[in-house]
Amino acid sequence: FGTLHKFSEKLDGLLSKELNQQDKQIFELHTWEKLTPFYNIARMIDVMTFFIKLMLIAIVLISIMNVMIMAVYERIREIGTIAAIGTLPGKILNMFVIEGFCLGIVGAIIGNIVGVVLVLIINMLKISFNFGQQQGLILHANVNPADIAAISVTVIIVSVIASLQPAFKASRMEPIKALRHV
Repeated sequence: FGTLHKFSEKLDGLLSKELNQQDKQIFELHTWEKLTPFYNIARMIDVMTFFIKLMLIAIVLISIMNVMIMAVYERIREIGTIAAIGTLPGKILNMFVIEGFCLGIVGAIIGNIVGVVLVLIINMLKISFNFGQQQGLILHANVNPADIAAISVTVIIVSVIASLQPAFKASRMEPIKALRHV
């Protein structure tokens, strides 16, 4: 869009030189943002969509972190045992990060399946939006494979990030204290 804006400024500069007999501009260049009243609405929807995505990422982050904290808490004795027999803290950290990665993969797969099935159901139901003079408007949902891939990668990355804090906690446990945990 930056090149388009530069081109529009250049074209506007050239067109503004064209004057009529009263020394007034013959041509005016207006972008679609200025001409359409829906531009601000579209921008507002884009901002709202961004914040909804941000909230969903936060929910995934908190959920995975909660699951991983509980996984560490429930396995304190096992962590103490493997640390006592000589497992390096880096290996313990990797175990929990890999578990978070696997949770992300499973979550992405299940989410993709549920999402695609819901899109198919919406399309099969042929939900109509008739209002005023508009008749025959049917809701049609579609799935973009690039969006699915981007969302899946985001979920997996967020899952790995969420598992880092519990993994660090698990790798730093002292074996004696962990073995005494009830």
